[in-house]
Amino acid sequence: MTPLSTPSPAAIEVTGLRKSFGDTLVLDAIDLRVLPGQVFALLGPNAAGKTTTVQVLCTLLRPDSGRVRVAGHDLVQAPDAIRAAIGVTGQFSAVDNLLTGRENLRLMADLHHLDREGGSRRAEQLLDRFELTDAADRPPATYSGGMIRRLDLAMTLMHQPEVLFLDEPTTGLDPRSRHTMWRIVRDLVADGVTVFLTTQYLEEADQLADEIAVLDHGRIVASGTPDQLKRQVGGGHVTLRFASPDGLSDVVGRLENVTVDEHSLSVQVPSDGSVQALRDLLAHLDHHAVAIDELSTHAPNLDDVFFALTGSDTREAPARAEAPARAEEPARAEEAAR
Repeated sequence: MTPLSTPSPAAIEVTGLRKSFGDTLVLDAIDLRVLPGQVFALLGPNAAGKTTTVQVLCTLLRPDSGRVRVAGHDLVQAPDAIRAAIGVTGQFSAVDNLLTGRENLRLMADLHHLDREGGSRRAEQLLDRFELTDAADRPPATYSGGMIRRLDLAMTLMHQPEVLFLDEPTTGLDPRSRHTMWRIVRDLVADGVTVFLTTQYLEEADQLADEIAVLDHGRIVASGTPDQLKRQVGGGHVTLRFASPDGLSDVVGRLENVTVDEHSLSVQVPSDGSVQALRDLLAHLDHHAVAIDELSTHAPNLDDVFFALTGSDTREAPARAEAPARAEEPARAEEAAR
């Protein structure tokens, strides 16, 4: 008899996590499982509880209840072991502008108790890897935003963590710098690092994440791979545009379940986005001699997923998120107090 395979040990495992601030429940019995070497993205509207989740997993906040294990260590029983195994890059840079880039890295080496030779060698490796060697002896105040984020991440990696938490790491970066950060994250994962990512950029999650969980009002409302989530919400369609109202009227009589926009002389036809579905549609139109002026396709993306699952557009800051946002202030106060 072939023995049953056992599940791979998780890099992060969360069961029934709850966290409140006063009377406001911020995390409501959430479950998460992140496998080693994955990029796991936690998405959600403003004040959904993403930063509080990261703070709990990083041992900055104690959960009210539930079980949390990170890098094989229990959060309550072995918080110091978790801190030794993780790296954290927050929304705001932690670099010291009075030191040079090289000095910032050597400071981190000292804080992690690396010997002088090993710390210097690691600093030079990171400066080279993050393309900061030419700027190593300048203070970060002279760096671009992208360079500062790269230095911040390099400092986080000084002690070679197993699990890396990136809390909105590319906020405020230009597209080129954002793509550079994506490349760096992919390289880290290729080296075996597990990445836990929160981001407001859904394209970022789509590009990087192996698994995604969507958090809304403190609850996980959906999880899966990007493709699984897109299939779950549907919404794919083909848009047909016509040069005259006659063409529009003709196609409406030939197709079912279409959405008509008379102002733009167009119709939307539901589609699963496959090549075969598009071929079948074009063959059907050709068979009935329906001439179209323009065609475009829309496959479901993570914007559609986000809006369908949370009722929020990432371009908005919903009014209903204000109360939870205030509720997360004690988290920042507790972190500062530590």
